[in-house]
Amino acid sequence: MSLWLLRHDPGLLQERMTGLKRSDQKASDKVLMSLITICFIAWLVLMSLDAVRFHWSHMPVWIQVVGAIVLIGSFYLFYLVYRENPYLSPTIRIQEERGQTVVSTGPYHYVRHPYYSASFLFIMGTTLLLGSWYGVLAGVILASMISTRALLEKRMLWKELKGYDIYMAQMKYRFIPYVW
Repeated sequence: MSLWLLRHDPGLLQERMTGLKRSDQKASDKVLMSLITICFIAWLVLMSLDAVRFHWSHMPVWIQVVGAIVLIGSFYLFYLVYRENPYLSPTIRIQEERGQTVVSTGPYHYVRHPYYSASFLFIMGTTLLLGSWYGVLAGVILASMISTRALLEKRMLWKELKGYDIYMAQMKYRFIPYVW
């Protein structure tokens, strides 16, 4: 993805590489991102211990195949989001210096937070592919933390990004088209 961004959107690559080191990041976002990072690492360690070291979980191969398919789908959705949104920062902020506007095309035509949707698919696909039921449980915790971050982002965009209130009125779904 980094090579693709370097060729097609170097500004977004720069934002993605420096986004978490920004002084204008809100304290609540710093704390939540730190917790998400810790939870993500713990999730990876737990799944490794479960699936490789101790074999606590016993998951049928067909579920692992479904996990692989879901994981590939998440990668494709990540790509679509990166392609469509030149303001995809790891920090919740308005990029005034880059002239940020509301993005409502591509996957944003179906849900308000497709990057988080792709993250949920990534979590589900990874846990199923590795065959870790404990990873599924920890993934639910990780996904709930990501959902909380999406709520903080929505509030900030609603208050600070011109036109986002209109977009919210038109696009009711946050993560799953026609469901949620």
